[in-house]
Amino acid sequence: MLKSHEQKRFFTGPRSPVPSPRLFFIAFQFLTIIPLPFTLRWEENDLGRSMAFFPLAGLTIGGLLAGADFLLAEVLPRPIEDLLLVALLAAMTGALHHDGLADVCDGLAARGSRDRFLAVMKDSRIGAVGVVGLVLGLLLKYQALLALSPEVKRQVLFFFPAVARFAQVQMTVGSRRAREDGLGAACIAGAGVTQLLVAGAITLAATYFLLGMKGIGCWAVLSLFTAGTKAWSHRRLGGVTGDVIGCASELNEIICLLIIVGMQKM
Repeated sequence: MLKSHEQKRFFTGPRSPVPSPRLFFIAFQFLTIIPLPFTLRWEENDLGRSMAFFPLAGLTIGGLLAGADFLLAEVLPRPIEDLLLVALLAAMTGALHHDGLADVCDGLAARGSRDRFLAVMKDSRIGAVGVVGLVLGLLLKYQALLALSPEVKRQVLFFFPAVARFAQVQMTVGSRRAREDGLGAACIAGAGVTQLLVAGAITLAATYFLLGMKGIGCWAVLSLFTAGTKAWSHRRLGGVTGDVIGCASELNEIICLLIIVGMQKM
């Protein structure tokens, strides 16, 4: 179900094929639980169109993490502070993508047909394998943050949420719907090549500015991983779902941090 709220004021604007700043606020409202001082009136297709600004929303999330790091680093030991950053990221996003990671792990554990896989992911209950996958994902993210050099930590805090949100765009554009309902179907309905190109340009510019050519290399590896995940989902499920998109986003965050930690040793 898409997010909606009833308030007195609405932020509206003209709808056109070209992404507009209004779509950034739709993206930010969808990707976080942080309240805006106004409410957006939008339709299902607007969610897919707003994906052009998903990486920019990811950079905003990263900026909040970097700001929290600046404040907490002065008063807390590094291990506690990094654990709080992981918790803050989950809280800001409403653990939306963590749910996808857990559901896909449960679907894989079911080892059944396509319909069985989709049914397990749609079940609101989380299984043992989903719990294990979620805990391991959070632990990997925490340990990778802890291993980051202080010299690059804040740049990385901006970077990894942004590339993960680009992965969501990459997973969506050109995909088939594995089911006709749900957030994945809503995103696919409105997202196209324009959204992919704008999101890619934003991500590429931010990547080079934050981490230079090493960041570009990291993004290239992540893009290949996401393309592989997308191809697997189409073979296994006949398309993608919101859970698969969320899982890919979480895996991109984890792998991105691991790659950067590994680069520090090179």
